[in-house]
Amino acid sequence: MTPTGRSLALTTLLVLLLLLGHFFPWLNELRLPAAALLFLALAFDFLHAWSTPAPQVERSVRSSIPVGVWSKVGLTIHNRSGRSLQLLVHDHHPGDYEVEGIPVTHTIPAERRLEMGYEIRPPGRGKALFPCTDLLVRSPLGLWQRKYRINNPGSSRVLPNFRAISHYALLALDNRLSQIGIKRQQRRGEGNDFYQLREYRAGDSLRQIDWKATSRYRKLIAKEYQDERDQQILFMLDCGRRMRHAEEGGSHMDQALNAMLLLAYVAANQGDAVGFLTFGGASRWQPPRKGGNVIQHLLGETYDIEATTDAADYLEAARQLMPLQRRRSLIVLITNTRDEDSDDLGAAIRLLRQRHLVVVADLREEIIDLAQQQEVTDFPSALRFHGVHDYLQSRERSHEQLRHLGALTLDLLARQLPIALVNEYQMIKASGRL
Repeated sequence: MTPTGRSLALTTLLVLLLLLGHFFPWLNELRLPAAALLFLALAFDFLHAWSTPAPQVERSVRSSIPVGVWSKVGLTIHNRSGRSLQLLVHDHHPGDYEVEGIPVTHTIPAERRLEMGYEIRPPGRGKALFPCTDLLVRSPLGLWQRKYRINNPGSSRVLPNFRAISHYALLALDNRLSQIGIKRQQRRGEGNDFYQLREYRAGDSLRQIDWKATSRYRKLIAKEYQDERDQQILFMLDCGRRMRHAEEGGSHMDQALNAMLLLAYVAANQGDAVGFLTFGGASRWQPPRKGGNVIQHLLGETYDIEATTDAADYLEAARQLMPLQRRRSLIVLITNTRDEDSDDLGAAIRLLRQRHLVVVADLREEIIDLAQQQEVTDFPSALRFHGVHDYLQSRERSHEQLRHLGALTLDLLARQLPIALVNEYQMIKASGRL
């Protein structure tokens, strides 16, 4: 219980009255009545505020909210006293979140309830904790305010923003994925799963003609194939220290997760199973699974994964994966390498290639490209340019070694990863290599 500004103002006036009594004796007659009145008012207001039952607070927040998007948190405050309450409301939320709508002042009539809300925007994935709610309730005369800390713990999972993938889904329904850079791969017409018979079209291969059906219907009938289904896609996700690098679009870790979700969505729609293995300080294994809820499952399993300060051990991750995934799969390794990783990564690729088809998506920092584009005007800028050039050449040699070992490599910026992975997947499916 703390005094308000009104109490301090009245007390200040009483002190001034006592001081002025030395200069104006007739004011001395008012000293005792004024002091008694102020004391009684403070005591009455204090007891009344102390006896007021604490309000009840209920919070409503969705179990899952997207990162970087404004989401609403609702509060329902029940006034269990017989008088109107004027209160200041503040809900405890994660400290690094952007917040709009609190603290806020409200008045609740006697024995009624107030429904209010505020908005939060989480900057990153993880678990959002809401431990309690603070209420500052003013006394009837406004001389005191009492603080109530209502323990009403709650939590919500902050997931990667699925809005972009929903946009891709709508485009896929309209066969307009080319608008975002995803290329439609032509099927070979052989080596894939048979889909249906249809009339022969200009451009179809003669090998697609079904001669028995042609003789039966007395017109050219062609076989139509679809990409093979029930294949397995497995992500190996580096959670080591280099994936902590952050750019305008988010950290490499966040963008890698977004790319994984997009490719998982595309693969699941084509009947393939999707799973993942994380390494580099965060070890998590999810066997490949298929079905309509695979995206929701992946979101639930990866929303709290963060890049660590550990170094990635590629060979150990490959050794861990081989007994876990015995069926031939498309392994998509998402990482950010340096020269010193080449031996370890090469050994991991040799092990994985004994059974699987491997794609290495090697992310590079955007500042590398920006440094290469800057003009060379003096000696320091010349040193910077040649240093970047040497680094990129060394990086290309490392990728060439990986290709020699049988891996497919992608050297790209993190923001390019989602579309590049889907295109690579579509090309592999169309070629029948998996």
